[in-house]
Amino acid sequence: MEFFRFISDRLPRLVWTDLVELFVIGLVVFWIARFLKGTRGARLLRGFLLLLVGGTLVLNLVANIFDLERIKTIYPFFVGGLFASALVAFQPELRRALIRLGAASFFAEASGSLDRTIDEVTEAVETLAKRGIGAIIAFQRSNELGAMIDAGCKLDSELTRELLVTIFWPGSPLHDMGIVIGQGRILAAAVQFPLTDSDDVAPSLGSRHRAAIGLTNETDAIVIVVSEETKTISLVERGEMVRPLTPDQLRAQLRERLGRPPEPPREEEAEK
Repeated sequence: MEFFRFISDRLPRLVWTDLVELFVIGLVVFWIARFLKGTRGARLLRGFLLLLVGGTLVLNLVANIFDLERIKTIYPFFVGGLFASALVAFQPELRRALIRLGAASFFAEASGSLDRTIDEVTEAVETLAKRGIGAIIAFQRSNELGAMIDAGCKLDSELTRELLVTIFWPGSPLHDMGIVIGQGRILAAAVQFPLTDSDDVAPSLGSRHRAAIGLTNETDAIVIVVSEETKTISLVERGEMVRPLTPDQLRAQLRERLGRPPEPPREEEAEK
């Protein structure tokens, strides 16, 4: 009973500003958890954040109730150290989240322009598939691929089927790696996309398919892959691959997917 009387005598010391502080911290953590949803390891990261905030709030509360001055002194350093550890441990998840945060606004192309873009790309992909020429083509959407574009060969050229085929033609200086399309134009070629490190990818899939999955796991881009070995056409969005596709099926898929806003990440992606 003495213990509970001791606690009750000290509870009034918690002024309303302390409660406001706890409420604001809770809101910030809730926003961060929602923002990180869809990145790999998001569930683990959310659990870490809850443990971090819960532990530090309890520590702060106990220090205030029992007047533990030394704990009050080291409390800010303790919290700072934990956050620094989180930045290191969850660097890949935070990097993907920052990519999303830095995403520029996306304005959909006019219907006629989008149809022309899809037709040009589909015709080029059909030619490449028939000849067994490998290719990987990414459609930039709301998530800007600026860093990848800067590391490749910037073009910002008119999109035509002839130019697409020429870029991927064997022996062309730009045929390695991929191209990025945005707003109906070829933004860059010879672009290196991040390879997925998932163990769920079939061993039979090559580096182009792994790059398509890796890119679409990190951004909302839509990627077309042409296999030079099997001459098949694949379409990848949010890490999910649809294959094989005929040119007509590819055209229909692109019209459906590019004609709507990008979908939010799925919860199951966070569990991978």
